[in-house]
Amino acid sequence: MTQDFELPAALNSAVMEQLIDGLAESGYAVIRHALPVAQCRALALELNMLRHQQELSSAGIGRGRQHVQRSDIRGDRIHWLDRSTEAQRHYFAMIESLRTEINRQLFLGLFELEAHFAFYPPGSFYKCHFDSFAGRSNRVVSSVLYLNEAWPKGSGGEMALYPQSDQLPDASVTPLEIVAPELGTLACFLSERVPHEVLPTRLPRLSIAGWFRRNASIGGTIDPEF
Repeated sequence: MTQDFELPAALNSAVMEQLIDGLAESGYAVIRHALPVAQCRALALELNMLRHQQELSSAGIGRGRQHVQRSDIRGDRIHWLDRSTEAQRHYFAMIESLRTEINRQLFLGLFELEAHFAFYPPGSFYKCHFDSFAGRSNRVVSSVLYLNEAWPKGSGGEMALYPQSDQLPDASVTPLEIVAPELGTLACFLSERVPHEVLPTRLPRLSIAGWFRRNASIGGTIDPEF
């Protein structure tokens, strides 16, 4: 897939500063219009093509031998990004600039980004969870880029971000922020510390979920299970 427009090679410096300040102060940040509209539309087009070509797989929970599909917990369908298209390469280049700046300012030792397209069909959701468990994973900072044009109010599909904790919140805890899945919105948060959920969506919902990782490889084994 080729593009007929030029895209910046890095995130806007003001956007990066807002993201880094939010991570340092609150454990999360949400920036609207963080990426160019043309870039988001190119990525959305690619995700929709994969969807219509039936190239998406049902997502699961857990790692390794404990990985299972649980539609009562999450209902999205995914496709891992591999830099095989120009739109993906531009996205990774922009996110790489953020990784470098996070490491420079927050000293988190982030090694790389892994990311996948995520498609939530109407009626699907993802119950409250952490993206990583303390001491058990190398996912450090999570990111979500939304790719939905003109998301109407009342359509659901928002991401609820809860206060930092080492436990999932109970029903009495109020979210810190409800993030509408609108085109170009970028959210980042601490993977081990910020519980979050995707509320049931009434419309097809498109996004890219990603994780900045530390390198936990041992003896040639990537991310060994302990």
